[in-house]
Amino acid sequence: MSLVDAATKPHERLRDYMSDDMDAVNQLIRTRMASEHAPRIPEVTAHLVEAGGKRIRPLMTLAAARLCGYQGEDHQKLAATVEFIHTATLLHDDVVDESDQRRGRPTANLLWDNQSSVLVGDYLFSRSFQLMVECGSLRILDILANASATIAEGEVLQLTAAQSLKTGEDIYTKVIRGKTAALFEAATEVGGVVAKADEAHVAALARYGDALGMSFQIVDDLLDYGGASGVMGKNTGDDFRERKLTLPVIKAVAKANDEERAFWKRVIEKGDQRDGDLEEAMRLLKAHGTLSETRDIALAYAAEAKAALAELPAHELRDMLSDLADFVVARVN
Repeated sequence: MSLVDAATKPHERLRDYMSDDMDAVNQLIRTRMASEHAPRIPEVTAHLVEAGGKRIRPLMTLAAARLCGYQGEDHQKLAATVEFIHTATLLHDDVVDESDQRRGRPTANLLWDNQSSVLVGDYLFSRSFQLMVECGSLRILDILANASATIAEGEVLQLTAAQSLKTGEDIYTKVIRGKTAALFEAATEVGGVVAKADEAHVAALARYGDALGMSFQIVDDLLDYGGASGVMGKNTGDDFRERKLTLPVIKAVAKANDEERAFWKRVIEKGDQRDGDLEEAMRLLKAHGTLSETRDIALAYAAEAKAALAELPAHELRDMLSDLADFVVARVN
């Protein structure tokens, strides 16, 4: 399959293949996000959960389990768990970032308030732990609990590092490995564990998830400086306006002359942004070639993900997961 073909809809092909499992997961999500005493909870949750997200993370859990020959139903609970953890972090992120758009729609904190977003996010975290406990595996609980802690740690690290020009690529890598790749890794790893797969296969699935998550986040950061809003579900330049020091900017700062460094200090560290600054930032990124350098790193992580899959048994699902790695980087030219 060519890269173009793989870029069309690999997650949709995965969803079609796993349609019965995904129907069960969606039903679980609707049931478990209900609240008898607080109707605000399903209102806020439904706004985000049913906003048309690709459900990539729960699909990865389902696919990993089936790829390893699993025939039970606990992987559905784990997939719902992963989606709840992800949704909870999005609700909290939008408050922290003061965002007004998510998946092409107004954010929950804009439609309701910050308190509702934070508390409903807490509720979903609690629900996710109820679900993972029901699977009766301490190892699965350990994996997902560690991922939840790592996500929070990554977000706090980003909070302290995002607006400092001293932040280098090593810190950036730690941030995205925490806030994004950790859940991708856990999503695939628990699929292998619930299937009682060979340890080498479980490890390969974990490496796949980690590398795919790294590639996914790097491309997301890249798209902010040149992607279409419809592709991302957010506005071009959001990261710039929120003064996030992402990889293309970190690389540009490292290559900056005194005048350019003064520009980055003003717009990122001081937050003094003026008309035309986003265009100037994009000009500097292109002039120093940091957009193409960033894409090369994303491609390298995608190749890592595919190499990890090669250690797993031949299967149609393995091919779809490989196509998913291609799709992640094919979102940007």
